[in-house]
Formats: sequence, C-alpha cells, structure tokens
Amino acid sequence: MNVSSRNHHRYQQEVRQVAALLRAHEGPVVILSHENPDGDALGSLLGLTRALRDLGKTVVAPMDVPRYLRFLPAPGETSAPLTVWPEGALAVVVDVDNNDPDRVAGADLRQFRGEVINLDHHGTNQRRATAGVVDPAQPAAVMIVADVLSELGVTWTEQIATPLMLGLITDTGSFRFDSVTPETFSSAGRLLAHGARLGWINDQMGQQPRAYYLLLREVLDTMEFLRGGRVVMARVDAAMLARAGASWEDVENYVGMLRNSEGAELAVMIKDFGERIKLSLRSRGGISAQNVAVALGGGGHVSASGASLSEAYPAMRRRLEHAIEAELERVDGQGASVAAVN
Repeated sequence: MNVSSRNHHRYQQEVRQVAALLRAHEGPVVILSHENPDGDALGSLLGLTRALRDLGKTVVAPMDVPRYLRFLPAPGETSAPLTVWPEGALAVVVDVDNNDPDRVAGADLRQFRGEVINLDHHGTNQRRATAGVVDPAQPAAVMIVADVLSELGVTWTEQIATPLMLGLITDTGSFRFDSVTPETFSSAGRLLAHGARLGWINDQMGQQPRAYYLLLREVLDTMEFLRGGRVVMARVDAAMLARAGASWEDVENYVGMLRNSEGAELAVMIKDFGERIKLSLRSRGGISAQNVAVALGGGGHVSASGASLSEAYPAMRRRLEHAIEAELERVDGQGASVAAVN
C-alpha cells in the first residue's frame, strides 16, 4: 500500500467514525465554527445543520452571520451564542481547530465536558477531539462535511447542497486557487447534481453596498507597494469606517483585491482596532502566508492565513515587517540554492 492509499484509508476510517458518533447520539447537537465566519464556515455549519435536522436530530447552530452572507440562512436556522450548554450535547466544530477556544465562536468550549467532533482542513490543527476528520489536502471544509453526510446516508437536497457549494467556491476563489484538485471538481459536480444553486450564489456574493465602495476609496489611499511590489499592504481603522458609513464586515474582501496586484506575492490587509490588530494575508507562488501568520501567533493555510495581535499598530508593524522579511529571505534562499545546483 502506498502513502496516498494509506492516507485515503485513514481518511475514510475517520469519516466513518464521525458518522457513527453522529448517528448514535440521541441528544442535542451543537455546531460551531470560527469567529468572523466566511463562506466555508457558514456553508459547513448550515449544510450539516440542515442534513442532521432532516435525520430528526435536534441541532443548535449559534452563529453571527456576516451581512454579506445573510442571503443564505433562513430565519431561525442559526441562533445567538450559547450562554449555557444543553444537557447531553454533542459539539461539532467545523472549519477551525476545536483546541483553539479563542477562535471558536458561538459557545465557550472551555465550559464543555462532552464529546467533540472536529471537521477541519487547516494544517495547524492539533488533531485532538473525540472523533474528527482533519485533512489539509482538502481545499474547503465543506468537502469533508459532504463526505460525512454521504456516509450518514442523508437524502441530498438543494437545501443541503447549496450551502456546501458556497463554501467550496469561496475557499477555492471560485476554483482559481492552486489548492483545487480533480476531486474538488468532482465534489462540485456532485453538489450541482444535487441541485446546488451555483449561479444564484455568485450573483448574491457579487453584490456590495454603497459603503463598501466608499470605504474602498479610503483603503486604496493607504496602499503600499513594498519590496518592488512583491508585498502589497493596506490598512483600515475605525475613523475610516465612520467616514464611509461602513462596518468591519465590509473589509473582508479587500485582501483578495490586493493580491490581484500585478507582481504581488504577498498581500496584507491590516485591521487596526486601536490597541488590537487583525491581519489577513494572502500569498502566491513560493511565499507562505502561513509562515508569516505563525510568526505573529496566527495560522491558517499556506496561501491564506491570519493573525490577531494585542498591540498597537506601530509595534505590530515592526514585527510584521520582520516576519515578512524572514519569509522572503527563506524563499529567495531556496531559489538561490536551486540556481547553484543547476
């Protein structure tokens, strides 16, 4: 048996274990994801919620859905954060490591003593749960959720397939990222066959409020092109939001726009909250956004990562520049080594 087949066997075994635990559990199921949820977080949570409810399970899905994704959940499908865990609950944490309670939103995992299922695709995941499927080779967590639902034998409907398609297209950049595999397209084809509304999702996602563009004008004024344009950086703060009549949610898509700058290998969007900073990083080529994020206490994927720092902008900026410099030196050093060998 080769490495790939061993990994596939382990993956299938983990999927079966998760499905078995979900099938056997008779109490409420609480489904959680990460703070500032994106399309993969909502898609995973909502697709799993709808499928389990169709199977007769009691499901609680606390999530503060951002404005740009509110077109998808029906009224009452998600709830406010839990203050008390339901008795006999099973926790399912999707698209984030359950061992990182500061990032898990919707309920405090520190207060939970029951069994935990973790479905995630981040390479920094510590892989400590009662049962779980953690596979960084999957470009989106919804692909893992889809495999679990198939193992459960759910009756596929458009209502289940559509949120999973949302997660798939958002985490792959509409199938533009290098993380896309042949299996990604196979998964998308199955979701389409089940009725997923791809065109409708893209139409809804493409709509932006007036404040988005007013804020964008301010953000563009802060753009910096560093290291000959290899690094593109921009910053937003509360004063800019106030002038544009915008919210922090309106900032989420800007980092992708920065990454589209010709010659950019690393894009950095800085959210300046005053005494706290949040970074969104995107990279291409040999540059690892993950390495930069990890150096600053964050994490994520090689091409898409983030970090939160409890410090003011000037101090953070120095640390950020050091982390970027170290990553560029690593990549440039590898390139020089290859050239020397050749």
